[in-house]
Amino acid sequence: MKKILTVAFLLVFTVSAWLNAQNTIYIYEPQVPVLIERTDNVLMYIRVTSKSGSVLNSIDLQLANDVNLKNIKSLKVFYSGTEADQRKEGTFYSPVGYIAGTAGAGLAANPSYSVLKSEQKNPKRNVRFTVNQSLFPGINYFWISIQMKPKASLYTTVSSRITNINLDSQPAQFDYRSSSPVRRMGVGVRHGGDDGSAAYRIPGLATSNKGTLLGVYDVRYNSSVDLQEHVDIGLSRSTNGGKTWEKMRIPMTFGEYNGLPSAQNGVGDPAILVNEKTGTIWIVAAWTHGMGNRRAWFNSLPGMEITETAQLVLTRSDDDGKTWSAPINITPQVKDPSWRFLLQGPGRGITMHDGTIVFATQFIDPQGLPHAGLMYSKDNGTNWTISTPARSNTTEAQVAEVQPGILMLNMRDNRGGSRAVSITRDFGKTWEEHPSNRSALQEPVCMASLLQVHAKDNALGKDILLFSNPNTVKDRKDITIKASLDGGNTWKESNQLLLDEEYGWGYTCLTMIDRETVGILYESSVAHMTFQAVKLKDIIKD
Repeated sequence: MKKILTVAFLLVFTVSAWLNAQNTIYIYEPQVPVLIERTDNVLMYIRVTSKSGSVLNSIDLQLANDVNLKNIKSLKVFYSGTEADQRKEGTFYSPVGYIAGTAGAGLAANPSYSVLKSEQKNPKRNVRFTVNQSLFPGINYFWISIQMKPKASLYTTVSSRITNINLDSQPAQFDYRSSSPVRRMGVGVRHGGDDGSAAYRIPGLATSNKGTLLGVYDVRYNSSVDLQEHVDIGLSRSTNGGKTWEKMRIPMTFGEYNGLPSAQNGVGDPAILVNEKTGTIWIVAAWTHGMGNRRAWFNSLPGMEITETAQLVLTRSDDDGKTWSAPINITPQVKDPSWRFLLQGPGRGITMHDGTIVFATQFIDPQGLPHAGLMYSKDNGTNWTISTPARSNTTEAQVAEVQPGILMLNMRDNRGGSRAVSITRDFGKTWEEHPSNRSALQEPVCMASLLQVHAKDNALGKDILLFSNPNTVKDRKDITIKASLDGGNTWKESNQLLLDEEYGWGYTCLTMIDRETVGILYESSVAHMTFQAVKLKDIIKD
């Protein structure tokens, strides 16, 4: 009898092992922001390849010991069906994007893509999800969602690990395809569909003298395309370090100017600047009038009149960004009539130690070749002077004063592969290549952000040059903040922090929130305008 029971046990064990061998389970946890306002954020993906008609019974999840459970409202498991044969050549972790990112319901899982199988509200450290889902022959997708409580701090982090998955009532083997990242919080300042706008693009971010965060961006009402379209400049203010943001303001709009439709009076690609000496806040943008709703980059022409060429316009605020002046057209001051297009480098400008205010610029010459440079004012924006170009075939640039009187221009280079970097000691009359030029900072041809933080202004007591962009040479993904402690000559991997590994439009802008913390407003994979706050010590580890 004992021998019969042993044989029976071995038979059951062998059958179970064979069934598990017919199934492959991969787990992937992406490094993307967890948005506090979202009902559902992807915590991790589970891909199950079934060859035996199995049932996934349960999933066990463990939250790390340092996770504050009081900040988590809910954990859920969703089943999202199977895979298309057309994609059989790759290893994917979802058939579609589960959360559309549009206003309202877009903050939650789309029920037509995902079936809720289990939910744990106010979860404990160890969570068991009872799923009991019959598996489709072939590939099956599950995902775990996390919802934070509104009180969760921007500095909250979440780490977790799946400890067991039961298939056919037996523990199954699974393979982690990611390194269990520490997940950071974020706020979706603007989602597609908010306030009736299809898209929000081109972030700029600055901190006022009163500590208010000021985020600017394109409000692209009809679609995500560039000027010429129905585009206004939007602004969001935060008086609590980015935790919450006030209702959007429109500091610059032209409407149906001169009788033309609003879509032929778009204004966009903003940069924002706080004059640290006076408190005045400036926004600069490109206004395009006419052009028949074709791209301004190709349809702005030589000349000076609004019917010929794009106009460079400013608006100012003297009450901490609450109200804004009528547009101020400075095109006659700074544009060469032969240039086809003059506009700013989107993002932010700076105040130099001597009070000079500076914006990066870009222009297209008569032959259609772009060049990056800068413009500056020594009288708080009344009069502006434009520099000579720093480098040809460059566009969206950002400027930093790396030493008193020495300006660094970090440029998007259409040659691809890496950023162009130049230095001027005379406000752009002459330029010299920086040692890091076309070598130290990879890019996929995209806008980036540059921020000098002097030793006296940060808790680490070091001169720090911060940089952010999609840290790749091809795709707009892997949004990363980097720090250099030697004036931008080197950018050590130990002083870098990945924020968002998935795909987005990729534009970023940095500002210091306080002496310990940098803020970033960027076009992420989870919202059109995402804000995150990061301690300098989390970036600089070496």
